[in-house]
Amino acid sequence: KLTAAQGLKIESENHGNHDVKTAHVLRSPSEAKQPFDYIVVASKAIDPGSTPPLFKDVVDERTTFVLIQNGVGNEDPFREFYPKCSIISCVTWVGAIQKTPGVITHTKNEDMQMGLFSNPDLDQSLEKTRLDEFASLLKNGGTFFSVEENIQIKRWEKVVWNAAWNPITTLTMIDTQTWLKSSPEAMEATKRLMREMIDVAQRCGVPVEYELVDRLLDKVLGMAGVYSSMYVDMKENRPMEVEIILGSAVKRAKEFGMDIPVLGAVYSLVTAIDQRIRNGKE
Repeated sequence: KLTAAQGLKIESENHGNHDVKTAHVLRSPSEAKQPFDYIVVASKAIDPGSTPPLFKDVVDERTTFVLIQNGVGNEDPFREFYPKCSIISCVTWVGAIQKTPGVITHTKNEDMQMGLFSNPDLDQSLEKTRLDEFASLLKNGGTFFSVEENIQIKRWEKVVWNAAWNPITTLTMIDTQTWLKSSPEAMEATKRLMREMIDVAQRCGVPVEYELVDRLLDKVLGMAGVYSSMYVDMKENRPMEVEIILGSAVKRAKEFGMDIPVLGAVYSLVTAIDQRIRNGKE
C-alpha cells in the first residue's frame, strides 16, 4: 500500500509505468479557496443531483465542467446549478483494475469521445475555444480521444452497453460470456433490453440505430467473460449507479408513455438491490 506522499502507481499498457503524485489533495472542493478554469468530474454518478453544489466555492463564469461519467442526463444538474458555465461531456471506455490500494493497472482498452453540452446563453466561439483548449491538454498527454459534434449519440451508445452488462452481471452474479451462453433466452433478453434503450434514445431525438445491438454483442463476444463496475459495487456493498444508467431512460420512457417491459423489470430489480445496500442490509 502506497502512502499519500508516494502517490499512485499506474501500470499502463499504452503509456508505460508511472508514479503519479498530485499537487494537492483536498477533503472537499471548498478547501481550494479559488475558482478553476476546468473542473473534471470523474466520480461515479451515484446521486447526480447532489454533486454540483459541492463546487459552488470554486466556480466562476470562466469555469468549464468536464464530465467523464457513465449514463445519460449527467449534464442537466450542472446546467441547472451553473447556468453560466460551459460543460464538456465525455464518454470513456477504459479497462482498468486496482490490484492493491494505490496500484492501478490499465489495459490497452482505452478510448474517449467528448463534445460540448452547448449552453445557449454563451457565445459558441467561446465554448469551442474552451473545448479546443481542453482537447490540447489531452493530446499533449497522449490520450486516445475524439471530439464529437453530437456527443449525445456516443453517450447513449455507451449507456446501451452499460444498461445491459451492469444489471445483468449484478443480478445473475455471472460474467457476460457465461450469461450469453446460459440459454437462447439470455441472448434474446439482452437484445430486447438494448433495443428498448435505443427506442428511448430515439424518442429523445438522439439518432441511435438498432444495428448498435449487433455491434455491441460482437464486441462483448470477442472479449473474455467480464463483470461490471455495478457488480463490483454490489459485491462491496456500495451504492450503485442505478439512476444514471437505467433510471434516466425509464423516467423518459414514462414521460413518453412507452412500453419497456424488460428495461422496467431490470430497473426495478436492481433498484431493490441498491436500496438493500443503502439501508445497510447484507
